[in-house]
Formats: sequence, C-alpha cells, structure tokens
Amino acid sequence: MRPHDSPEIRHLPLFRDMLQASYDALMHSTQTERFAAGGELIRQGDPADFLHVVLEGAVELYARWEGRETTMAVVRPVGTFILAACIRDAPYLMSARILEPARVMRIPASDLRAVFRRDPEFAVSVIQELAGAYRAVVRHAKGLKLRTSRERIASYLLRQSRQAGDADSFVLPVEKRLLASYLGMTPENFSRALRALEPEGLRLDGLRVTITDRARLMDVARPDWLIDGPDPEGASAGASLPPVAAPG
Repeated sequence: MRPHDSPEIRHLPLFRDMLQASYDALMHSTQTERFAAGGELIRQGDPADFLHVVLEGAVELYARWEGRETTMAVVRPVGTFILAACIRDAPYLMSARILEPARVMRIPASDLRAVFRRDPEFAVSVIQELAGAYRAVVRHAKGLKLRTSRERIASYLLRQSRQAGDADSFVLPVEKRLLASYLGMTPENFSRALRALEPEGLRLDGLRVTITDRARLMDVARPDWLIDGPDPEGASAGASLPPVAAPG
C-alpha cells in the first residue's frame, strides 16, 4: 500500500472533506522517506517547501535563539507540520528533528496552495486546522504566563489523565527533559517541582505517573477550561505534545 492510500491519511481532519480529485492531485508529487533518530528535517528560517506528515516514529519541533533552545511540540503518527508557513509561503519559524526512527511524507507546499485555492472544502479544513493550532498555542501561552511551575505541571498531568479517560496511572508520551522544556522549565527546576508535588497527590516513577490524590492535585492546578481545554486540535497539527495512550 502506498502511504497516501492509507485511510489514516485520507481521514485526517485536514484531508477528509476534500474532493477525491484534489486529494489525488495533492498526493501525486509526494515523497516518503525514512529517517534515523537525531536527523534534522527542517531548519528555522528556511523556506517552507513542504508540508510534512509523520507516518511512523516521532518528530520534535523546537526553536533556538542566542544559544538557548526550547521544545515547541512533538508530532506522532498521524500528524502534520508546519501548515501555516506552507500556506503563507513563509519561512519556517521552527526547526524539526527526528526523536525516534521515523517515516515522513512530504507534500510540496506549492501544490498545497494550489489545491487550497480551488477546493473550498479543503480550504475550510485548512482554516479549521490553523484555528485549532492557534487556540492550542494561546492556551499554552496563557499557562506559561499565568501559572507557576507547580501549577503548570499539575495542570498538564491532569489534562493527560483526562485524555486517557480520567486514568489515575499513565505513561508520559515524551521524555521528561522535553516536557520540562515545553512547560518552560529547566530539567533541574522541573525535577524540584515534581518533588514538591509528591505530598499533593502525585507520584512519578520513570515515565509512569500515578495520581494518588486527585482532589489535592486539582487544588494545586485549579483547572480552567479557558486554559486547559477541552480542545484537542493541537495534537495532530504540530502545536502541542501528543496525548497519552488510553489504558488498554
């Protein structure tokens, strides 16, 4: 099966409502490659030549400035990045590197813009995707600016629990160093904040999180739907970290 014949790609919110002829035209010039962990896919400041679709593995989106670096998002299958730069024909604002051995499909940005102009349903889907990513970024920015480090961690873990069906125990979808960076902390400050949350109903063993007292953890986080969601759109659009897997 060719990658673009996969129902998972066709049924992504970005592609599912477009005309079949438009989809076929968009997929005609795609390229699919495998990448080893650690490889760089795109670099901030370069022209946005392709929309990327992660089919296997994991990709980290990150940014650098003056010797500093921060994690912006992690994309897992099946997810896309970076749509906004492709539609605007603008430089990438983020770089991307392979976290885990990955298979990635690349769709030429020029083809994407051409289909956007002639297929109204696809144009609506693009707008919806960009709006969802924008809202995810605004929620994340509010959390960074308005909450303390303890509140950010508690809120993030409660959101992950909710997305896993209110599970009291789950495995983090990314390494702790990436989570610390995404939440605006150094690894050292992240570790200290985690230890400070242990009496507040939280236990962490490696990547395994256990909520031992949900009420106390919620008292720390003080969930707010205008910050915490329930919008799920950012996960597949390269605007957040992936959710945890629901317990099987």
